[in-house]
Amino acid sequence: MRDLRIQPDRLWDSLMEMALIGATPRGGCNRQALTDEDRRGRELFIRWCRAIGCDVRIDGIGNIFCRREGSYPELPPVLIGSHLDTQPTGGRFDGVYGVLAGVEVLRTLEGNGVGTRRAVEVVSWTNEEGARFPPALMGSGVWSGAFDLKEMYRTTDKNGAAVSDELERIGFKGSTPARPAPVEAAFEVHIEQGPILEQEGLQIGVVTGVQGLRWYDVAIEGEACHAGPTPMERRRDPFTALAPIIEECYGLADRFAPWSRVTFGDIQAVPGSRNTVPEKLLVHLDIRHADAGILDEMDALLRQAVARECDKRGLTGTVEERWHMPVTRFDPACIDAVWQATRRLGYGAMEMASGAGHDSVYVAGVAPTSMIFVPCENGISHNEAESAKREDLEAGANVLLHAVMQMAS
Repeated sequence: MRDLRIQPDRLWDSLMEMALIGATPRGGCNRQALTDEDRRGRELFIRWCRAIGCDVRIDGIGNIFCRREGSYPELPPVLIGSHLDTQPTGGRFDGVYGVLAGVEVLRTLEGNGVGTRRAVEVVSWTNEEGARFPPALMGSGVWSGAFDLKEMYRTTDKNGAAVSDELERIGFKGSTPARPAPVEAAFEVHIEQGPILEQEGLQIGVVTGVQGLRWYDVAIEGEACHAGPTPMERRRDPFTALAPIIEECYGLADRFAPWSRVTFGDIQAVPGSRNTVPEKLLVHLDIRHADAGILDEMDALLRQAVARECDKRGLTGTVEERWHMPVTRFDPACIDAVWQATRRLGYGAMEMASGAGHDSVYVAGVAPTSMIFVPCENGISHNEAESAKREDLEAGANVLLHAVMQMAS
């Protein structure tokens, strides 16, 4: 079946139909986890899979598995997975492409009468984005054993709605246990979310692993006082420590380049009044690197910088790690299957590490895994302007098809 290809127009039409659910005025999507929009997206995914004869099961955290049976049902399946949830102002391709490319693989196999020894399953993981409920990668994290199910059930959004209640409300708190069974191989195809493939003029990124990251809540506490009467030298102003901490953190990015990343995503002043020196600053910080040892070193240097700069000024500084996604190395056999498919189909490709976290990080902890990247316009993602070319989406889905056929047959 060397000449087998997906139907690119059918894949594109499916992506555009899904994009109507939660569509935003600027051409993106707002389909956050466990909302009514997420429910509608899940229901559409299930309808498409049942139309080609798939069995569907839903686990306790809401992950949806759609299975096309193989000729040897007792063998571990090949898994294709990504997510349908989006950022509040997200795009039409991040995550959803990986799910619908999986649906297209099943449609192509079914439509051409191609049987496989192993079953092929497409999974939509719950709450990959973490936009509404922290942490990100929730569904795959629970399934893999990285997160405790009961703890995730208790997680609430900004309005106090709990994951458990929202799963029940939208009808997706399933009865299948949220734990892994044996898997022969797992694949995830995704837009790159960066500019490298586009810059290199290549259609396929053969992903060998994922950068590690750490999320922090940094708190700097001083003393609230009136902005007018209080002399500068008498203040215990948290901002005076934040400025050098920011400078030192960006210095770490320079020191450990090119794979280092430092991002200050949110800064909140308490009480947050224009004419009051704040009592406290709450800072959300994201640090990443592809080398686990360097990531540990960056962690230690961050903590030293916060302690040193706060001590100098009579302030109190705390660093709380909210999430640690370890550096991930993908399975050599799965990587090789992607390479073989890419060469067979004649696409330009390069090996690369992912700078973003994906569900494959946790899947790789319990199953042989790899990823496939395709370019996105200007590397833009998590943005309504996110865009990808039909021919690149087609290429990624064809590589996925042939890698899956190799591992399933």
